[in-house]
Amino acid sequence: MVKKRKETFKLDTNPKAPEGSIVSWGNYRFSVLTSAIIRLEYHPEGKFEDGSTQTVLNRDFETPEFELKETDEYIEIITSHSHLMFYKEEGGFTKHNLNIEAIGNYSLYHSTWYFGEELDTLKGTARTLDFADGAIELEDGLMSKNGFSVIDDSKSMHLTEDGWVKKRSPNLVDMYFLGYGRDYLGALEDYHYLTGKTPLLPRYALGNWWSRYYAYSQEGYKDLMKEFQARSIPFSVAVIDMDWHVTDVPSEYGSGWTGYTWNTELFPDPDGFLSWLHENGMRTTLNLHPANGVQPYEEMYEPMAKQLDVNVDQEEPIEFDIADPEFLDAYFEYLHHPHEEKGVDFWWIDWQQGSVTKVEGLDPLWMLNHYHFLDHARDDNRGLIFSRYAGLGSHRYPIGFSGDTAATWDSLAFQPYFTATAANVGYSWWSHDIGGHMGGVKDNELFVRWVQFGVFSPINRLHSQDGEFSGKEPWRYGQKAERIVTDFMQLRHRLVPYLYTMNVINYQDDFPLVRPMYYHYPWKDEAYDVPNQYYFGTQMIVAPITEPMRSDLRLGKVKVWLPEGKWVDFFNNRSYEGDRMIDVYRPMSTFPVFVKAGGIVPMDQSVENSTDNPTNMDIRIYAGDHGNFSMYEDDGLGKGVDAVTTKMSLKWREEEEESSIFRIHKPEGNVDALPERRQFTLSLVGFKCKQMPEVWVDDEQVEIEISKDGKVTSVVIPEQDTDVSYTVYFRGVELRKNDMHGQLFRFLDRAQVEAHVKEKIFSTIVKGRTSARVISALLALDIDQDLLDAISEIVWANPDDVA
Repeated sequence: MVKKRKETFKLDTNPKAPEGSIVSWGNYRFSVLTSAIIRLEYHPEGKFEDGSTQTVLNRDFETPEFELKETDEYIEIITSHSHLMFYKEEGGFTKHNLNIEAIGNYSLYHSTWYFGEELDTLKGTARTLDFADGAIELEDGLMSKNGFSVIDDSKSMHLTEDGWVKKRSPNLVDMYFLGYGRDYLGALEDYHYLTGKTPLLPRYALGNWWSRYYAYSQEGYKDLMKEFQARSIPFSVAVIDMDWHVTDVPSEYGSGWTGYTWNTELFPDPDGFLSWLHENGMRTTLNLHPANGVQPYEEMYEPMAKQLDVNVDQEEPIEFDIADPEFLDAYFEYLHHPHEEKGVDFWWIDWQQGSVTKVEGLDPLWMLNHYHFLDHARDDNRGLIFSRYAGLGSHRYPIGFSGDTAATWDSLAFQPYFTATAANVGYSWWSHDIGGHMGGVKDNELFVRWVQFGVFSPINRLHSQDGEFSGKEPWRYGQKAERIVTDFMQLRHRLVPYLYTMNVINYQDDFPLVRPMYYHYPWKDEAYDVPNQYYFGTQMIVAPITEPMRSDLRLGKVKVWLPEGKWVDFFNNRSYEGDRMIDVYRPMSTFPVFVKAGGIVPMDQSVENSTDNPTNMDIRIYAGDHGNFSMYEDDGLGKGVDAVTTKMSLKWREEEEESSIFRIHKPEGNVDALPERRQFTLSLVGFKCKQMPEVWVDDEQVEIEISKDGKVTSVVIPEQDTDVSYTVYFRGVELRKNDMHGQLFRFLDRAQVEAHVKEKIFSTIVKGRTSARVISALLALDIDQDLLDAISEIVWANPDDVA
């Protein structure tokens, strides 16, 4: 049991189900928690669990309506989502005495689960990608096209009221049937109540992270950070791998992999080093490998050993024993808190030693994640760790470290699917080794595509193995790659206002940043056919390019499914008609990201290391439909500063109207969290205005600066006090059409194709007056299929909207 700091380790839970939800018979108990969640329990002595477990925290759902039929032979429970049949017999559940149907005709033969049968789900995630070179097998998830899934919590430990864990009976059955059909977001919402919320991340975690397994010196690390700043490549998190501590130790003390004492040969002034990073806008995490305990050479060995009654005179090592609450108290008090007081912001728990402790069934990784997170969240801090996945419920302990992968195209190709599918178990904050960790062949294009994916993934952390030739500094990949990577790294920091809002929505509404397409289109087959494509927040769809480009076309390719409606490419501003599958081709400098018509994307104009609430903002507004966005801001750390919401809305022109209105409403909430004054630039994408836009701040019209670049019109509004509202009137506005001829000329000019072929193709394009005529004429030319497909993408992007 926990003797100290119970207030830190005790969770606020509501584990007891309402009496009206419970149906019992003998040594069996059924709890109808929602119309779609039914808990199934069996214990040979009728000892049921009413407390929290490692996975499940809350069962006090409001009792749903359900029909109960009970005879001497069976129990039948019917809800709007599920139909349970249990045939009464002693000895436990079997496939012969228990079956549950997910009501809704989801599958002709596979919507009924018989106890013990294997599941057919859309998968979840995995503990680690260590040593993976491509796809690996994933654990089952909560979502299934067949309408149901099952959580087996039978082996989970009991969480005691004082914050410790206790082994449960090995003979019990404790399972949850989830019959949500294809209401995947509904399943995720109730799962998060059952198991706990995904916490808010600190704002700084959403910027770029620099990480490398390398024996940096203090001055060497600072020089590198200065070089990044000189090249305008921003970072908000500095990851210091294991060489921060002493590693060269006598063999009797082990490998030196575990350590807690700064290596003062490399870091002569740790306090000054951490302060310098903070002064330059970066937070710090240090790497931990705690499995080897605490050896006598460590600075904190003697006081910690005395507290734990370890023989100091004989220099007995302090064994790592995460299952001992006494050790746990000392572990934090002596090994972590002193470093945090000096400026360490959070810990990278690099546990790689398996899942066994002295307590059968107790996973040391789960223990480290659980107690590290709670310890870091003490004193009203916003908890944060960096560690591997330890099973269902791990979403309560962000951020996930996916492990050491191979630096290959196969590894990159698997990661978008792996990241999106993790939402199926609520695990929404994976961080990958962007660029790959080990092996592979240096490939500039692969590095660029991986960074692009990293920018549009939950966490963007560049990382690599030890060795002089493995670093991920962008300038080591040639001038072109450096320029592109710099642009994307800057974009990541500019996107922080958008990302932080999604962070808040994930916490409040159980709505992950990265979501599979089928979450929003569960009955569309196409949504399941693009496993690497995903929603990125509320406004964007991303389809990463994960294969080498065609050298002659100088383009990468990916299959994309665009849902119904109008969509706009985030980078080239080309508009697309949706409800179709298309092959998309992009040069190395851009990436397939699509914003829905009416989309609003708030961005920072700054590309500094700091991720504070911005003074100068760029609001991207996409023409073609109504839209709205609520931007959330606070102090980013959870230090008691209430949040503030700034609502934005676009009223697009109706059929017979020629005017549109965009509004930025007065901030609601604690404006002290915002800068005193703020400047907005509006980037209008696809707006064609016959008249100059009018901008009103509260009730006063203000002068503006306007410039145009292709399909984007920029409106620069002078800096104003923060606590004001903006109204922008667009009179005589319509959608700006795609410049098909101009885009095709630029494409052909770049392509490494014979000149006479280019001339013939472009002549054919110019003569064609409609998209259909252009394609028909091109088909007659008998040109290369990929070349034809790349041209067709531009021609058919929006066939009724061509200039």
